Amino acid sequence: MSHVTTHVLDAMAGTPASGIAVTLSRRGAEGWEPVAQGLTDADGRVRDLGPDVLEPGVYQVRFETDVYFAKRQIETFYPEVEIAFSVTGGEHYHVPLLLSPFAYSTYRGS
Repeated sequence: MSHVTTHVLDAMAGTPASGIAVTLSRRGAEGWEPVAQGLTDADGRVRDLGPDVLEPGVYQVRFETDVYFAKRQIETFYPEVEIAFSVTGGEHYHVPLLLSPFAYSTYRGS
């Protein structure tokens, strides 16, 4: 299993958000360094985002939400969503996103 997974739900439509490009990056001395990329599947999930093990540090998951909403002809205030989080050990990190055109929320999933 990937060390990081994500799940995006479209709160306005009440459905999984498929087709969203997702990038996992690690904060380095020169800024954010990409580690992996993925695309949400029909269930709104990226099940394999990055390597099996991540070194401790600060990471970011970036969701390209503008393309998702543009395909649905919906105006959005957030063209992208970036969620930074700390990796401290070898456990699994699930970073879900609840999305709507003018709001979003997240939490540490299991």
